[in-house]
Amino acid sequence: MKIKNDFILRKVGDTGAVVPVGQASREFDGMVTLNATGVFLWEHLQKKTTREALIAALTAEYEVDPQVASADVDAFLQNAKDAGLLVE
Repeated sequence: MKIKNDFILRKVGDTGAVVPVGQASREFDGMVTLNATGVFLWEHLQKKTTREALIAALTAEYEVDPQVASADVDAFLQNAKDAGLLVE
């Protein structure tokens, strides 16, 4: 899975704003704000990756328990899918 090409991330400090461009700007109303963890996951999803790879990257970067990382990744991916931001 990866982020669709029609969405770009703009960072301001540790937070990020995802905005639609191109065709997506006509179909997606609004923008998505991300905290530092969300920005981290978004950047990994800009290239094709897997859920397992995201969990491994999150645990390595933030030294978080794998179960917590798994729950966080699942929640992020579900929100991204619900918003139509991902390509499987």
